[in-house]
Formats: sequence, structure tokens, C-alpha cells
Amino acid sequence: MTWDEMRPLLEQACGDTFYMVGWSTLIAVAGGLPLGILLVLTDRDGLLRNVLANKVIGQIVNVARSMPFIILMVALMGFTRWVTGSTIGREAAIVPLAIGAIPFFARLVETAVREVDHGLVEAVQAMGGNTWTVVRRVLVPESLPSLISSATTTVVALIGYSAMAGTVGAGGLGDIAIRYGYQRFETELMWITVAVLAVVISAVQFAGDYAARALHRRGGRSSAAPVLRLLRTGAAATEATPTEATKA
Repeated sequence: MTWDEMRPLLEQACGDTFYMVGWSTLIAVAGGLPLGILLVLTDRDGLLRNVLANKVIGQIVNVARSMPFIILMVALMGFTRWVTGSTIGREAAIVPLAIGAIPFFARLVETAVREVDHGLVEAVQAMGGNTWTVVRRVLVPESLPSLISSATTTVVALIGYSAMAGTVGAGGLGDIAIRYGYQRFETELMWITVAVLAVVISAVQFAGDYAARALHRRGGRSSAAPVLRLLRTGAAATEATPTEATKA
């Protein structure tokens, strides 16, 4: 097979892979972020302590994470057909990819959020901040560099999952490697596909690491800016009260 014949196949496969991984990542972040934070909040020393709910959610996450992706795809075929109308193609592959990535990302989020200095949480609570304020002003901003690293790890894992999805007709680089590299013995195309996957993964990892380092340098976890803003607001309100009373 010549390069002119390979190039359209690789371009289409790359487009399919980016499409599947992109949408799956968005869904995984949207589902995994609140789930991971909820695991922290409902823990024994969490703001919404609920041991039963924490154990149930944790067990569901553990079971979903332990299931091999190829088995998960087969198990979800009925649900995938109900959602997308088909079990073949890149749209159909997004369903198991996203469902498999949500618990994976949720555990990474839980680890990142647990590393936030508990003193900042106590400071916000002392000033009357509720749970939503703690999450919005402290937990998410302070763990943002780690959350970026977690999202990067999830994207890399999804690229590998998408290659496996190619074995059931999902398209993408995995499909090219199976159909042409394995079934038609086009060894050269298969190794080019492997090289493309390696370059894509390296680029994603580099971009994620760079973003995480940049956020860490600009404040990230070590910054107490959200708490300081709340402190200043609280102090201003406290000072205003006696002044108004004096005028009265």
C-alpha cells in the first residue's frame, strides 16, 4: 500500500479518534467531577458526612472501574443501541467510552480534592460559608492543577480505550490497525498507526503537564486567594457595622 493510499485512511481514522475521545472526555469530566467531590464530602470527615451513601457510591465506582473495557462494551450493547440506535460507529463507541471513564476520573478527582489543605476549608466554614461555597471557592480552585493532570490521564486512557473500540467497528486508529495491519497483513500501515498513537499521546501528556505546571506557578494549590478574599469581605462587613451604629 502506497502513502497516497494510506493518508486518507489515517486522516479519517485520526478524525474519528479525536471525535470519540473529545466527546467522551467532556462527558467523563461532567460526570466524574461531581461524583469525585461527592465521595469526599460524604466521607467520615466530610462536610456532608453520610457513611452509607459514601460506601454505596464507592462500591459502584469500584465495580465499574474493575470491569475490562472490552467486556463493558459488550455488556452495554443494548443500552448503546437504545441511546444511539446502533452498536457500530464512532457515536456508538462514545457511550461505553464515557461510562467507563466516569468512575476512572471520579477516583482521580477524589484523590486530588483530598489533598487540599483542610485549614482552608475550616476558615471558610468559620466565616459562615456553606458547602457550595467551600466547593466553589476552595476545593476546586485549590485542586485545579491536580484536576488538570487527572483529566490528562483520563484522555490518555480514553485513547487506548478507543483503539480497543476499533475491534467492534467503532472506527478510529484502532480499527485501521485491526483491519489493515492484522487482517490484511499491511505491516507498514500498522506501525505507522502505532507511531501516530504514540505522537498523539505524547502531545496530550505534554499539554496537560504544561497546563498543570502553569496553574501551579500562578497559585494553584498553595494559594489561599479564595480564602483571603472571603476574609477581606468578612472584615469589611464587620467594620461597617460599628460605623453604621455610631452614625445612628
